[in-house]
Amino acid sequence: MMTAPTVPGKRRWSDAVMCGDVLCYVLLALLVIATRGIWFGDPVADFDEQLYSYIGWRMTQRELPFVDWWDRKPFGLFAIFALSHALFGPGALAYQFVGALFAFASAVLTYRLARKLASRSSATIAAAIQTMLMCAYASYSAQSEVFFLPLVLGMALLLVDGDHPRFTRRAMVAMLLGGLALQVKYTVLPQCVFFGSWALWVEHRRGADLRTLAGRAILFVMAGLMPTIAVGLFYLAVGHFDAFLHANFFSFFNRDPGPEGRWASEDLIGTLPLSMLAACGFYAAFRMKRPEPIGVWLFFAGWSLAGLASVFLPREIYLYYYAALSAPVALVAVPILDRTGPLRAYPGVVLTLSLALLLQMPQRARESQDERQAANALAAAIAPHVSGSRCLWLWDGPTALYRMTRSCVPTAYVYPDHLNNSLEDGALPVDQVQEVARVLATRPGVIVTADRPMTLQNETAEYLVEGALAAHYERGVTVPMHGRQITAWTRKDPSRGPATTATGPSPR
Repeated sequence: MMTAPTVPGKRRWSDAVMCGDVLCYVLLALLVIATRGIWFGDPVADFDEQLYSYIGWRMTQRELPFVDWWDRKPFGLFAIFALSHALFGPGALAYQFVGALFAFASAVLTYRLARKLASRSSATIAAAIQTMLMCAYASYSAQSEVFFLPLVLGMALLLVDGDHPRFTRRAMVAMLLGGLALQVKYTVLPQCVFFGSWALWVEHRRGADLRTLAGRAILFVMAGLMPTIAVGLFYLAVGHFDAFLHANFFSFFNRDPGPEGRWASEDLIGTLPLSMLAACGFYAAFRMKRPEPIGVWLFFAGWSLAGLASVFLPREIYLYYYAALSAPVALVAVPILDRTGPLRAYPGVVLTLSLALLLQMPQRARESQDERQAANALAAAIAPHVSGSRCLWLWDGPTALYRMTRSCVPTAYVYPDHLNNSLEDGALPVDQVQEVARVLATRPGVIVTADRPMTLQNETAEYLVEGALAAHYERGVTVPMHGRQITAWTRKDPSRGPATTATGPSPR
């Protein structure tokens, strides 16, 4: 029996799948689903994303961040949530699905960068570690780190090859990606500075003179600033440039630092997975097997330091900020993960299994189910007492309740932290106490509180709220959520409507 000749250099498609990158991508996609899927549909999976979701959803109704709803995150982040809701509906699954796509993009880009130093299997381990680190540092649903990381990884992939014949063009695209990343979270600025400096150094090494370098530096900066300038011009055109300027820049510097500053004692344990991976990577690079090409590994190491600068840029740091380091640290660790090294594949297997155990996925799946049930029960208890004209007000509690109850909102400061956190006093366009007094004067139909604050409270504002609750409200349902007891207080005189509110009803 005769068989068709095999063309040299070509494989059957099935062989390419099993031996090439496609199988690695499939494995990474399955890991992304495994580490994120348990939160799909959970409206209270995390805190900040509830605010981003609400503002993004209201953007689909022609309302604007910084004007109709206040926060200091860049416009681009809210635009991602707006697009998610426009495409997939108002529920949490919309932005969580998009977040999973971004997480998969990060895994694939981490893999491609790791391939510069290691085999497919070792690169897959590095990308898997990056994916699990994102989950470990609370970016398992839709924190901003999920959305800017693939943009920063794209910059790295475009710039890592300094010998590419079209490096200058690729560098310009990288700077534009950096500008988009800035529109997700401004703290990526140190990483953008690092990548821009690296690009200029490569241009210098390729023979560019001082005048050429200065010209390209200006072009790089303009490309990086272009998205933010475009947003600023839009707000200027619609007559709200002052609101944009204050929210995006002034409020960042006016916010008071926390009592522990940039480093809390418990952060030593919280950052242990990252510090151990980085230490192992450095040890393997200098004491076990030198990564080749060494320039690529040094590029990753420099990026890691820039990422650390991004984490420490704000005056108060939360542990989830360290998710920004998941990719560069995983890439720095490639020398210890390299199966051709003296320890073979053992370090990669041990580190991957250790991270998988650290995530405690079965327990977190149960917690997610409990908390979404608690949120639904709380929303069901609140809904009969609120409407499009009689508002719910969250003094402390999950922002998702506004949408879940179809309630109006009595203030532009929809995130409870903005009015109850004393560190925000002075950073808002309004006085906290005056705004709280104004909201209470609208006689909300329900006020939601928590038994334990998560931040330093504005004591004067808290006194006003406690006085109103004691005089005009009765305790309703209480549910456990994220380690706290969340209580809905119902107004005693439901027949009397509130004063005029700033917002309309929140349709499903």
